[in-house]
Amino acid sequence: MSYVTKEGLGKLRKELEQLEQIERPKITQQIAEARDKGDLSENAEYDAAKEAQGMLEMRIAKLKDIISNSKVIDQSQLDTSKVAILCSVKIKNKANGQELKYTLVPDTETDLKANKISVHTPIAKGLLGKEVGETAQITLPNGNQIDFEILEISLE
Repeated sequence: MSYVTKEGLGKLRKELEQLEQIERPKITQQIAEARDKGDLSENAEYDAAKEAQGMLEMRIAKLKDIISNSKVIDQSQLDTSKVAILCSVKIKNKANGQELKYTLVPDTETDLKANKISVHTPIAKGLLGKEVGETAQITLPNGNQIDFEILEISLE
């Protein structure tokens, strides 16, 4: 089971619809056109179209699986007394005083440009369950440890 926001589920469904109704027919047409060109054993266009079709079908199957096994998170039920999924967290690096703000989101909604990080990242895992004023000790993949003070927890 994976958790998604209502907005995230909508994006997944829209992508699935685009792939099934627009991309799939395009690839089918490309395969038909390449097949009409004759000998398939040396037809690079045919091979490329068949490979693209396989990749497309894998993505469609994955999206269907994610959508069917997703549970929408009800934001109104979230508690901001502790860091949890969909919370925005303002933190301060205790070593250098730098302040950062992240929103913890499901894997499918990660967007680093918007400071939305997966709840499965080392930083998010270290922050989950912490309260304002607490220190989260985050162990980075390289083994270094960073201490972050939780300054603020909110829903955005």
